[in-house]
Amino acid sequence: MDIFEKLKKISAELGGNNSAKPEYIIVGLGNPGVQYENTRHNAGFTAVSALEKKYNFSVNYHKFKALTGNAVIGGKSCLVMKPETYMNLSGDAVQAAMDFYKIPIKKIIVIFDDISLDVGQMRIRRKGSAGGHNGIKSIIAQCDSEDFPRIKIGVGKKPHPDYNLADWVLSRFTDGELKTLNEVNVKVCQAAELMVQDKISEAMNLFNSK
Repeated sequence: MDIFEKLKKISAELGGNNSAKPEYIIVGLGNPGVQYENTRHNAGFTAVSALEKKYNFSVNYHKFKALTGNAVIGGKSCLVMKPETYMNLSGDAVQAAMDFYKIPIKKIIVIFDDISLDVGQMRIRRKGSAGGHNGIKSIIAQCDSEDFPRIKIGVGKKPHPDYNLADWVLSRFTDGELKTLNEVNVKVCQAAELMVQDKISEAMNLFNSK
């Protein structure tokens, strides 16, 4: 292994090329493990993958009960996270990173699935209740605040009212839906960039589904 490969390896172990203290934390919610890949509940993880590709960094360092990576997004130093706690305990990972870096709650951006929105839709909010989402419920409980911005990614409504909710959110997207989701994640990346620049109103006007 030559010196350049060694430097790349060290950089990856440190969580990316940017080791400055983060100004923002961006969290994509989901469940770890191959059995949950491409499921509706992992839309947040899919969005993080899009961020990795666009901004050329890797979320592959184990810290704060999550996979983490450092990136510069919109000119801001960001810690990007995929909690490994499973959805219902997402707040454990978020609180640990938030407390370690002393990041205020309004600079925590959470990306997650929303069954009230059709696949292909997204919605940005400055703050709000959990709306029945267990990952958001955990973050609110652990951080003792609802005042964090979020990006909701539509994953589609249950096929019929009696359909088991857990079965629905753990079901996989169809190939067509995955293509649509990839198109939405282009907008998610653009929205995240605006949000870390304190341009949430602009992001809402541009990307909130009507």
